[in-house]
Amino acid sequence: MSLKVLVVDDEPAIVTLITYNLEQAGYDTIEASNGRDAVEIAQKNQIDFILMDIMLPELDGLDALKQIRKFDEYVPIVMITAKSSEIDKIMGLELGADDYLTKPFSPHELISRMKAILRRTSRNSEQVNDSKGANHNVQMGTIEFNFTRHHVTKDGQQVDLTPNEFKLFKYLYENANQVLSRDQILNAVWGFEYAGQTRIVDIHISHLRDKLEIDSKQPQLIKTVRGFGYEFNKK
Repeated sequence: MSLKVLVVDDEPAIVTLITYNLEQAGYDTIEASNGRDAVEIAQKNQIDFILMDIMLPELDGLDALKQIRKFDEYVPIVMITAKSSEIDKIMGLELGADDYLTKPFSPHELISRMKAILRRTSRNSEQVNDSKGANHNVQMGTIEFNFTRHHVTKDGQQVDLTPNEFKLFKYLYENANQVLSRDQILNAVWGFEYAGQTRIVDIHISHLRDKLEIDSKQPQLIKTVRGFGYEFNKK
């Protein structure tokens, strides 16, 4: 069965270009021209991937992204923007986007980015399925997590991690007490397609600290090694 992609943009020519190339590549598409409709469609339909412009009427793309992440933490979302400023990209990533594309972009680049994200999602699902039946509960102080169920608690309260945050957390744990460069982390968690985009690592480390550390300003779990990267402190 073909994957269903939600394409959200208020420029009909852009929507036509994207949907044509996606359908040629074997995807099914559904369209929305504003952020409010995008949220409603994502909530009422089984959507496998979302491509969404940032500059949208009624509800902009970043606000729509924030709302979608409240009821669906896992659907891959790529933000599309005509702006090249880093702040737009960072805001999208902080709100839970998996990637971003700056206009103009080629259909080939778009589909390549999508396939890279879908490969990572597929690999992660296979790893979880392979580990079923094993004891993957791990206790570290007040934090408890389960690799199989993607379940994390702190002080007995559930901690909501995005898929990329969980993969990052798992990778750091599996390489605990080792200093890992940003490039090592980027390649392991996001893949070689993201070479050089180490800012993504810093953003997600910051998110993990906010969610897991007692004091995110003085982290004890995920330590910064200045000039190199990070070290996960497994006590």
